[in-house]
Amino acid sequence: MVNDPLRVVAVASHRGPGHAKEAPIGQSPTSLDRSMPSSKPLMTQSSGPIPASIESALRTLETESGGINALAAALRGPLGESFAKAVDLIRQAKGRVIVTGLGKSGHMARKIAATLASTGTPAFFVHAAEAGHGDLGMITTDDVIMALSWSGEQPEMKNLVNYSARFAIPMIAVTSNAASSLGQAADIVIELPKAREACPHNLAPTTSTLMQAAIGDAIAIALLEGRGFTALEFAHFHPGGKLGAMLKFVRDYMRTGADIPVKPVGTKMSDAVMEMSAKGLGCVCIVNDTGEAVGIITDGDLRRHMRPDLLTASVDDIMTSQPKTVPPSMLATEMIEVLNTRKITTLVVTEADKVVGIVHLHDLLRAGVA
Repeated sequence: MVNDPLRVVAVASHRGPGHAKEAPIGQSPTSLDRSMPSSKPLMTQSSGPIPASIESALRTLETESGGINALAAALRGPLGESFAKAVDLIRQAKGRVIVTGLGKSGHMARKIAATLASTGTPAFFVHAAEAGHGDLGMITTDDVIMALSWSGEQPEMKNLVNYSARFAIPMIAVTSNAASSLGQAADIVIELPKAREACPHNLAPTTSTLMQAAIGDAIAIALLEGRGFTALEFAHFHPGGKLGAMLKFVRDYMRTGADIPVKPVGTKMSDAVMEMSAKGLGCVCIVNDTGEAVGIITDGDLRRHMRPDLLTASVDDIMTSQPKTVPPSMLATEMIEVLNTRKITTLVVTEADKVVGIVHLHDLLRAGVA
């Protein structure tokens, strides 16, 4: 292996039926098959035996969780040093992370590239086989290559590996075999522990691809945390969908101007109730002479203070003082947390202590945020 700290590659590969995973020392592939959990029927509390499909699903999850546990244990040991070096190499790179692979590992490589890009680390996927047909031109000397290949012996990787060596482009190998051709060519090797596939024949990439995805997530989050990447920055890269909607701001959802139910202190409750009914939010904000929020009256306040002279009373006697307010610059995710924590449905929006808007849970539901 080349010990040049300026070179990183991540390659992903596919193991077909002809590339079964090695059996642990002293254990044959046949004995591995026999070591799978038996099909002894499980029982539920009320409906009798669990269907065979659920038993299969539970065995799959148990096997795959074993792979994740093995990966975590390896990170606490020798793998941790290689992982840290890979993160540092990517952090120092002037260019992008080129994530590459084939087959199932290629699918994982594409996912890892997407996760890196959305969390502030410029990255994109290059298909290892297509690289030799012109896509090598996408890779610059400022980049870092991350190559995923479980076996580390994919012939389709040769052109990309040679290109990396020719132009001194750092390469990180993510493989289960550090002694493989890919591992020996890489600057940094993240050697994943060998773990049994969930497939009963120990062939179909299942546990192995989950481990690849997990190490990719671990790298992305380590880079995110090391960079101090914020939710606001994440919003720049993910403006679409529900996640994008949650990363908008209070000002994007608040009602403003004449749509704000508001009355001054000293107002009779009859007028306040009319304002609540007209604006349809089930509340009215009470402000002082300078436009500052000093109280709020909700439907709940009306029920709690129900009495014969309610409509002739002053809002000052009925309102809840010091209502919870939020700034228009607050993220929608934070606003929802405030609503949930305080178990309320309405928030008054203020800027420089003046009421500038109001947000209701129903508006958030209609927008698909809550």
